[in-house]
Amino acid sequence: MRLTSFTDYGLRMLMRMASAPERAFSTAELAEEFSLSRNHLTKIMQQLVRGGVVKTRRGGGGGAVLSKDLVDVRLGEVMRLLEQGQALVECFEASGGDCTINGCCRLKSRLRTAETRFLEELNQSTLRDIALPVKEAA
Repeated sequence: MRLTSFTDYGLRMLMRMASAPERAFSTAELAEEFSLSRNHLTKIMQQLVRGGVVKTRRGGGGGAVLSKDLVDVRLGEVMRLLEQGQALVECFEASGGDCTINGCCRLKSRLRTAETRFLEELNQSTLRDIALPVKEAA
């Protein structure tokens, strides 16, 4: 299984935010820290806001903060949110894709079960479990 960079970067952002949950982070700051595109991280942050994982505030001291306690953010749910619209295989797409063996395929149900179990396993862990170590002041 391969996750999209969207999900990978989203998890990195959340891991960093979890290391200082009371602090607000700007996407510019996170982009610089991880050497990633600010525009890409902005799109990811918007998805996290829409999903209720993060909230943003404007002005002095503004930025993005976690909207839930670390133990209430389940990794499988974050993964589901960030991978939204990304089918594991073509036949999982809403349209059914262009699969020529649909209807007689013996793999599809097994892949669906594996995907479900994967997310269930991730839901056994929370953001608290993967928070990055706190950075010490220099």
